Amino acid sequence: GKTFADAKGDVFRGLEVVESAANVAPAMMGETMENLAASVDTYSIRQPLGVCAGICPFNFPAMIPLWMFPIAVTTGNTYVLKPSEKTPGATMLLAELAKEAGLPDGVLNI
Repeated sequence: GKTFADAKGDVFRGLEVVESAANVAPAMMGETMENLAASVDTYSIRQPLGVCAGICPFNFPAMIPLWMFPIAVTTGNTYVLKPSEKTPGATMLLAELAKEAGLPDGVLNI
């Protein structure tokens, strides 16, 4: 077990990543540079990886999942998240909150 202050700190550190994930769309646009040389243009395209996965430790049951799945999901990936068998409650609660927030079925899999 953690003290209430430690647990609260873990959640707030995780929520900082969620806040960053909410602003990741402009970074996903890629770049285009024209006329680098005669008839030479360059461009980059950022594409999702597909299916990502993460395993949560027992000692950070809320912070580590919040570091992993929000970024993966907002960049267009699906996510498989395995909670610790000792502390599955936090991960399940996060999944319920994600569904309540409108995350489609099959995007976050526990």
